[in-house]
Amino acid sequence: MPREQGRKVVASNRKAHHDYAIMDTFEAGLALTGTEVKSLRAGRASLVDAFGQESDGEVFLHALHIPEYTQGTWTNHEPRRIRKMLLHRDEIRKIQGKLRDDGTTLVPLQIYFNNGYAKVELALARGKKSFDKRQDMASRDAQREISRAMGRRNKGMA
Repeated sequence: MPREQGRKVVASNRKAHHDYAIMDTFEAGLALTGTEVKSLRAGRASLVDAFGQESDGEVFLHALHIPEYTQGTWTNHEPRRIRKMLLHRDEIRKIQGKLRDDGTTLVPLQIYFNNGYAKVELALARGKKSFDKRQDMASRDAQREISRAMGRRNKGMA
């Protein structure tokens, strides 16, 4: 059977862009068990409380919820176990340096399959304050209004 091609998104963290200011992104592989991969291929995962953490020169993903595989037996996995992320050594060093800064955290943005391999898109992010969120929403609304006005003007309606 041929290996699947392309990119298939399994889960995405839509609140991450709202809650955090994204500074840098990385693509990492995931060390998974067989039943975890089968559960991901079924499209079942949740990134709601997930975060990355560095320890002893390795990066781990905590609180990622992959539900148990329904057709699994006693060999099923723990739904919220700590999973190792597969990164190059220089990427890990870069992440270590940035995580030492105050207020910087490692947030997963998406889990997807890239040419058959399970990957996670990570972001080095800094938490937004509530006034930052309001300011972003106001600028987004203003930009939307400008584009509407330009569209009406180009159509000759106003």
